[in-house]
Amino acid sequence: MNAYGVCVVDNFLGKAKGSLVLNEVKQMHSAGMFRDGQLVSSKINRDRRTIRSDKIAWVDGREEYCKHISKLINQVDNVITKANRMSGNGKLGTYTINGRTKAMVACYPGDNAHYVKHVDNPNQDGRCITAIYYLNENWNVNEDGGLLRIYPEGWHDKVANIEPQFDRILFFWSDRRNPHEVLPAKRTRYAITIWYFDDIEREKACKRYQRTTGLNS
Repeated sequence: MNAYGVCVVDNFLGKAKGSLVLNEVKQMHSAGMFRDGQLVSSKINRDRRTIRSDKIAWVDGREEYCKHISKLINQVDNVITKANRMSGNGKLGTYTINGRTKAMVACYPGDNAHYVKHVDNPNQDGRCITAIYYLNENWNVNEDGGLLRIYPEGWHDKVANIEPQFDRILFFWSDRRNPHEVLPAKRTRYAITIWYFDDIEREKACKRYQRTTGLNS
């Protein structure tokens, strides 16, 4: 993260545990729990599917159908907490991380489903780290597509191409340092994303929201 702003770890849970997570995600999909992914700005008038065509569901891990997804969330929490508090952790040490979003379970249902180039946190909403866990067995990016392409700040004409391989987890800075896109997927592609908050930025964002909405009056 210090050198590149991106970190990839393979075999994160192991095949057996990863397969249990995948089974729960497939069951959610079969049960019709996924909905169209939403756009951050309501001012965008173009058809949503030209920008993102994924399907998503939000979970906090306490749902009865998320036993193994919950274990995944806890494991990612442990990694982030330990890395944030250890000595000599470089840029990560400039943040105080005590909170996160729910987990976003995403499905790109093939048929060239994609997400155009964007930034997760362009407006300082508090999110500092994006963690994405992939669940795609026997994925061949040349045939199946679905590549995640990151354009890290300072890399000039170079990019980071991340294949959504089974049991792989990816961490990267959520702000404008890492614009990224999901290239068209030819078959069903699953991922689980969690965003972690920096306390100070999140508090400032909440105060801005209260001022603009008048909820603090």
